[in-house]
Amino acid sequence: MARPWFPVLVVSMLLFPVACSGSSNAPTGGTIRIGTLHPLTGSYAGDGRQLENGAELAVKAINDAGGIKALGGAKLALEPGDTQGKPDVGQSEAQRLTQAGAVALIGTYQSAVAQNVAAVAERGKVPFVMNVAAEDKILQQGLKYSFRVQPVGSKFAVQAADYLKALSATTQPKVTKIAYLHEQTNFGRNAYQAFKAQAEKNGFTVDPEISYDAATVSDLTTQITQVKASGAQVLAVTGYYRDGVLAAKAIASVQPQLQAVLGVADGAFDHAQFVTDVGSAANGFLNVNYGLNLKNQEAVTLQRNYQQAHNQPMRTEAGLAYDTVQVIAAAIEKAGSSDPAKIRDAIAQTALPPVTTGGPIKFDDKGENTGAVPVLQQGQSGKVTVVLPEEEAQVKPVFPVTPGQ
Repeated sequence: MARPWFPVLVVSMLLFPVACSGSSNAPTGGTIRIGTLHPLTGSYAGDGRQLENGAELAVKAINDAGGIKALGGAKLALEPGDTQGKPDVGQSEAQRLTQAGAVALIGTYQSAVAQNVAAVAERGKVPFVMNVAAEDKILQQGLKYSFRVQPVGSKFAVQAADYLKALSATTQPKVTKIAYLHEQTNFGRNAYQAFKAQAEKNGFTVDPEISYDAATVSDLTTQITQVKASGAQVLAVTGYYRDGVLAAKAIASVQPQLQAVLGVADGAFDHAQFVTDVGSAANGFLNVNYGLNLKNQEAVTLQRNYQQAHNQPMRTEAGLAYDTVQVIAAAIEKAGSSDPAKIRDAIAQTALPPVTTGGPIKFDDKGENTGAVPVLQQGQSGKVTVVLPEEEAQVKPVFPVTPGQ
């Protein structure tokens, strides 16, 4: 999702109910509201706050640059909704925000939450742009008002199996068996199924499959002990941030004899904060996910600004939230209107260079971003860097590699 920097245009509108989708342009100097739907409390609050912070930085950048010029410098404002990571809460919050006048929605981190929000957006005829929500099925239902910036979930899984095939082509002994550890919702199950199908085409055996409840798990030692006993040479993992840290700590403790740990859209292994939280145990971990384009100076600047504003490393999901707001803001600028239906039509015509890898952001008739590219990242020498594909890579991959060494 590589791109030259594009000033983020985020908008908030005078409190016109979304039901009035035929409402006219926001007056000069007005405020245009975008509803955000992230888990700000509960088990996933750390990730939700990263997403919220990324969206806030986008709004600040646009407002500082003069706001929405097509609407006389109208300013953007975020209207936060706390999903708590629960589908029913996400649905009720989406309804509240649209009724309060949000002209567009972004979110949500969990696919199950995004599914419910998409239904609300469709009924209310309000555009919904997903920053993080991987499940394929969300956009396989003929939805008109929903779009996704990140790569679709199955794309991560297929690419992960192909990256592993390329990495292991010249190694001895050959990788033949992969264990798979995943959180137990549709996100984890679907990633596992897509990976398994592609991995078996590539000549690997995927066994055992081990799942857990990411919301309640407090230790993954038992699961990693099972991996060790299986004799698998590679462990593939799909989960969220908190449980990713637990997996790394359990691997350091149990020390299974692995040639690699490979994240498949894992929410932890490719983040700078993961290195901070896990220390040297993070070295060598691989992850196929979305990534920041750190060959782009503007993405580097965003990363630095995030650190300064929030006194913590920026995770890639914050970059996706930033890009998502950019998409909506650019659409408002293009439409010259705060009418949700007109914004939706402008989003469908988007061709926007992002701060994340790949690009440009451009949506097909299902609302999928055709420019989204999963990259392979690896923890090396205390930091996480892109190692594949070559055109995005900052350094070469190390494989095989004992996790934590």
